[in-house]
Amino acid sequence: MPADAKAELYQCLAATAERPVDRTPSRLLGEAQAVADDLRGIDDPAVVTDRAGVVVELLSKIDGTGDPEADAEVARARELAEALATE
Repeated sequence: MPADAKAELYQCLAATAERPVDRTPSRLLGEAQAVADDLRGIDDPAVVTDRAGVVVELLSKIDGTGDPEADAEVARARELAEALATE
């Protein structure tokens, strides 16, 4: 997957920081955003797969954020992270 997918993953997660998200999902989203930020600078495919897997794991713990717009960003982030994790 091209570098723009890594950038889009980060942007989706960053967008949730500006939304009124419940406390527990907010913490998980913050962790996922930090990993996605790190991921943007990684070129090694094995490391990209591993770090994207961490994002997938963190996002899998979120059932909902309490905000429909944030939920849409999380759904897109999940798609991107899963695609990056399976490359």
